[in-house]
Order: sequence, then structure tokens, then C-alpha cells
Amino acid sequence: MDWLMLIAAGCCEMLGVAMLGKLQLNRNWQTLCLFLLGFGGSLLLLSQAMNTLPMGTAYAVWTGIGASGGAVLGMLLYGEERELRRIICIVMILGAAVGLKLLG
Repeated sequence: MDWLMLIAAGCCEMLGVAMLGKLQLNRNWQTLCLFLLGFGGSLLLLSQAMNTLPMGTAYAVWTGIGASGGAVLGMLLYGEERELRRIICIVMILGAAVGLKLLG
């Protein structure tokens, strides 16, 4: 259950990052509410997951999901470059997060 909360926290962070990008383009209350919900939910779920998971592992996985998910959303939603080197870096971030899970 703790790992599911951590993955959900990472997904909420992705929502927050996506809404932050959208706020730069178009400011409205709906986007602002989703931005606050995304980051608020992310921190709440992260804190719950850290009740049982080691802090270093939980934080690294959370930031890994958020960073790689944010990069993917940037490519899919905001037209950022989809070059191979960027995709390899995203895979490396996710691989490191999985490695921390396997070691910890």
C-alpha cells in the first residue's frame, strides 16, 4: 500500500507540473485549483508513504516519477523536443528509481 501511495504521489506531482505549465500559458481558476490539488495531494501522499518507507528511497522515487513524468508530459502536451537523448535520460531516471526499490 505504501508503494501505491508513493506512485500516486508521483502522479499527483505530474499533474501539478502539467498545470504549472498550463498556468504559464493561460491563467484561470480551474487550472489554479488543479495545480494546488496536484501538489497538495502529492505532498500528502508522500508524507503518508514515508510513514513506512525509508525517507531517502521515498523521496528519490517521488522526484524520479515527477521529473520523468514532467518531461514526458512536456513532450506530449507542450511540444517539447522528443529526441532520443532526452528519452534515454528519462529511462535512466526511472531505472535509478527502480534500482533504489530493489536495493532498499
